[in-house]
Amino acid sequence: MRAAPTILHLDMDAFFASVEQASKPSLRGKAVIVGGLGPRGVVATASYEARVFGVHSAMPMAQARRLAPNAAYLVPRFAVYRSISDQVMALLRELSPLVEPLSLDEAFVDLEAGGAARDAGSAWVAGEKLRADIRAVTGLTGSVGLAASKMLAKIASERAKPDGLELIEPGTERALLGPMPVRTLPGVGPATGDHLRRAGITTVGELAEAGEDELVRLVGKAHGHALYAMALARDERPVVAERETKSVSVEDTYDVDIHDRLRVGLEVQRLADRCVRRLRGAGLSGRTIVLKVRRYDFSTLTRSETLRGPTDDPAVVREAAARLLDSVDTTGGVRLLGVGVSGLADYTQEDLFAQAAGPLADVPDEDAVPEPEQGVAEPAERRWPAGHDVRHAEHGHGWVQGSGLGRVTVRFETPGSEPGRVRTFRTDDPALEPADPLPLVPRRPEAGQESSEPASLPKSWSGSGGGAATSSP
Repeated sequence: MRAAPTILHLDMDAFFASVEQASKPSLRGKAVIVGGLGPRGVVATASYEARVFGVHSAMPMAQARRLAPNAAYLVPRFAVYRSISDQVMALLRELSPLVEPLSLDEAFVDLEAGGAARDAGSAWVAGEKLRADIRAVTGLTGSVGLAASKMLAKIASERAKPDGLELIEPGTERALLGPMPVRTLPGVGPATGDHLRRAGITTVGELAEAGEDELVRLVGKAHGHALYAMALARDERPVVAERETKSVSVEDTYDVDIHDRLRVGLEVQRLADRCVRRLRGAGLSGRTIVLKVRRYDFSTLTRSETLRGPTDDPAVVREAAARLLDSVDTTGGVRLLGVGVSGLADYTQEDLFAQAAGPLADVPDEDAVPEPEQGVAEPAERRWPAGHDVRHAEHGHGWVQGSGLGRVTVRFETPGSEPGRVRTFRTDDPALEPADPLPLVPRRPEAGQESSEPASLPKSWSGSGGGAATSSP
């Protein structure tokens, strides 16, 4: 008996860029690129209009600017994206208890486990309803793939993009996979793809024809067995509701190499505090402290130290990171620094190397002490990241188009308005202040009530509009 296509894969369409277009009427239908705007920034997401020019995720921002010089370039608003992601994930959990999030904008769902589907027909209905619900709740679009396995469902959602649904009927899987490039299969990266190409294997069908023994000879036992199974459309991986967190880490890339050893040490201490905030926010502790250093010549070094017990003490993490830094030569300059904690646990143990007990108040709140944003030259208290929300005492709600040379340019519009007018102010204009983002879809008024005002934001959005984002998604 063939398995029913009841594994659903949802992938929101150009998520970050789509959120920005939905909240900014003047950007709808335009090329929008979201990411770090400094000289070493990278693209987080590009709208479909920007992809026409060859811009894609993980591309250096400098290259994106050459390809699409007239696009809108925006700093990410991660608090907004997380809030919308929470809304989407809540809709998925209404379908089934087995939801496996892969990122803010992507997840697997086992429809059968929730009784949402039992065959191709009911799976299709569930997929279409999900897409309609996402549009109604968030105003955004997502693409849905339905198949009998996670691998095939993900392939189906990719084929459905943008704003579509594709179902792979049982019995058609091998015919569908056969002509696809080997890079279509999960785990086949550029190196493996090139190795297989040199052996004369370029399609999934040719993988299947090569046979299991030949694939084991070419790429090793574990990878060879897995490749052969995938080429035959076999994927037994279940949808796992809770994905175990293996580590918590933060890192920053610097526009200009840091040469001063004292400055490097201070940056490591700051990163250690940020890492502990995330660790405590997740209710976790860890035993292994990891330091990452990328030097001027792009060489990347990692150093680690394992403690006798798990900790979430900021003083302990700072001291361990400082000890690790002592073993790294930073003479030529540093491009990137990172601090992480692994060996996670949900309890803490008094550290035997340091007795400086650090209460939560010892770690400054990340929202209260904004981190420096790449490419923004203004003082921290008056930074105006491109794309972030502001409010003017006279002109109302708007968003930053750009800033520099003591000036900030703002376009005044809201998600439900027509494209707005642009005005320029001094960066220290007392009438201009950071603002909370507005919801993309206004909340419907209660029965018998009328309202033309935007809906209030979820509490998780409160105060996030002016915060800087310093880490990639």
